[in-house]
Amino acid sequence: MQQIADPIRCTYIQNYPIQSFFSTPIHGFIQVHQFERGEFIIKEGLFPEYLYYLIEGKAKIYLTHQNGKVSLINFIQPGTFIGEMELLHETYYSKGIQTATKAICFAIPLRACKDMLLNDAIFLKHLCTFLSEKATIMAAKYSQSLAYPLENRLAEFILLSADQNYYKEKHTEVCEYLGTSYRHLLHVFAQFSEAGYIEKAGRGYIIKNKEQLQQLATTIHLNNTRTLMID
Repeated sequence: MQQIADPIRCTYIQNYPIQSFFSTPIHGFIQVHQFERGEFIIKEGLFPEYLYYLIEGKAKIYLTHQNGKVSLINFIQPGTFIGEMELLHETYYSKGIQTATKAICFAIPLRACKDMLLNDAIFLKHLCTFLSEKATIMAAKYSQSLAYPLENRLAEFILLSADQNYYKEKHTEVCEYLGTSYRHLLHVFAQFSEAGYIEKAGRGYIIKNKEQLQQLATTIHLNNTRTLMID
């Protein structure tokens, strides 16, 4: 992790007006952290030192079970808080947050700002809205395995997890995440390759036809939007 200093720090704060989330002047406390791909923003089981807000890049949420198996839970996109549950619950068991690409985050030190945050009505209102939308999206995600064929869900997953049009995820983790068999997953990858959507390259795939993958994933995106509007 690299902490970005002024004047670049101030440029990020100006370009991403995070101060609007707060009623108290918190500008002086906000740090900007840069993570390379594969770095952990939060290590599993450890209490974070910062409340993070992702502004660039993508990250993955992992959970290790008692039997040692590691599961991919979800992806984090820009505009997402990281560590908000630990802010609200001191005994919350932190999940592992690992970057899927190079990532830039605002970082607010909890030791210095916790009381200020928990007494800021504007921030708490914004956080409640964020948590409500997060819960709705997670509920929609778990219903997708029944509502959509693997082709649609895999297309969305490839676009979501790819870094600069290069996809490289473990098939075993993807099978569990998408709720499918290893054989079925390989079959759909073969279909995508034959259709020219992706091309095998090393241990991953290069996205060759992003527009077609986006078309397959659009149905899921539209359904999630309708779900948010209905709720």
